[in-house]
Amino acid sequence: MVEFGDMVDHFGFTLMKTFKQRYLISDKHWRKDGGSILFYTGNEGDIVWFCNNTGFMWDVAEELKAMLVFAEHRYYGESLPFGASSFKDSRHLNFLTSEQALADFAELIKHLKRTIPGAENQPVIALGGSYGGMLAAWFRMKYPHVVVGALAASAPIWQFEDLVPCEAFMKIVTTDFWKSSPGCPESIRRSWGAINRLSTAKGGLQWLTETLRLCDPLTSSDIRRLKDWISETWVNLAMVDYPYASDFLQPLPAWPIQVVCQYLKDPNVSDSLLLQNIFQALNVYYNYSGQAKCLNISETTTSNLGSLGWSYQACTEIVMPFCTNGIDDMFEPHLWNLKEFSDDCFKQWGVRPRPSWITTMYGGKNISSHSNIVFSNGELDPWSGGGVTKDITDTLVAITISEGAHHLDLRANNDFSYSGIFATVALPVRNLAFFCSISLCFQALEPSLAVHGNKERRESLSQPCT
Repeated sequence: MVEFGDMVDHFGFTLMKTFKQRYLISDKHWRKDGGSILFYTGNEGDIVWFCNNTGFMWDVAEELKAMLVFAEHRYYGESLPFGASSFKDSRHLNFLTSEQALADFAELIKHLKRTIPGAENQPVIALGGSYGGMLAAWFRMKYPHVVVGALAASAPIWQFEDLVPCEAFMKIVTTDFWKSSPGCPESIRRSWGAINRLSTAKGGLQWLTETLRLCDPLTSSDIRRLKDWISETWVNLAMVDYPYASDFLQPLPAWPIQVVCQYLKDPNVSDSLLLQNIFQALNVYYNYSGQAKCLNISETTTSNLGSLGWSYQACTEIVMPFCTNGIDDMFEPHLWNLKEFSDDCFKQWGVRPRPSWITTMYGGKNISSHSNIVFSNGELDPWSGGGVTKDITDTLVAITISEGAHHLDLRANNDFSYSGIFATVALPVRNLAFFCSISLCFQALEPSLAVHGNKERRESLSQPCT
């Protein structure tokens, strides 16, 4: 576990404050002669948790003679620019942007090359998944002199403005459930009306609370929140529909959607039976371990994810339009309404979103001038709807993983994985090696970084991350 003193504001000249950015490092397989540096661009959560869920880097470290570095994103985990006051108000949150995070990564790499003997001329390859995958791609685009290439797994860099249809995401979620059983998405589609009817019936709120085994009694004002919670559960299941048991978001069985859909095969049942079946399905996600005494509609994922920081980012620059129509998907109809979204953001954070900024900053679909980025997507992953799924050039390569869910390729290979997925994942490894070989054409980074702030301490990590 290591900390590096980074600037709070890389782009201004009045605030000279620094903060402790946490990163993890392993040099177990690193070789100064012919080696490389694999740099994980940390995303919206605790870096130790992401490290322990990114087994791919550990799997290829020996082959690539690689040093592994996992950098924590500012405002997440323990990398808090203003300590306990970091989320106090929008003034303190003003420096939570992707641009500032990329600058953090660039400064950290310069620092490592400057202070680790033998690292100065080593090629650096960025890797990340989901938002971290977006950052990996953007890092290569904005700092091509710092990283020679990037693996951007499940990176929805086109989920902005009208670059892709706003309904694409939820359509993929629905398709995932339909593949397990055609009656499954229809049961979910009918459940929304059943909830509406039961919640307005006499004693219905109490009945729903007891049937769904909720931790807190429902009131009429909670119904919208209840349905949003259920919707997010189905989305999360689509994201982590892995071919083996996992505990990435919650402890889950292999192919969890298949398990869930066993309870939802028949949509032609009474409202009360349908909601009892919905509970059984929800219970797979929230209580597969059997340890939960009740279900909390305020929680959908592990606490390792920084939902508060992500809420702010979604209200400023990471503005992703989503919509549903209830016909081509299994959700209630919902139009994308930027004004409504903006008003909600202003109410929560006192800020207004800038929906065009990401495409202005990173180019949208006009990225053919860039190079050496592998975009990987799983065909089951709803985020693939906003991802790069076709080759753009010979060095902007798209890979689709059959039956793959959210950044499955970044997870560790194991005995329960089947060969079709990981045969496909071998291709990014070869591309990474290619990036290493072409890196000899790049000049070494300028060793001009001034280390800001706190004294560093370094320990060598070995898996698992601690």
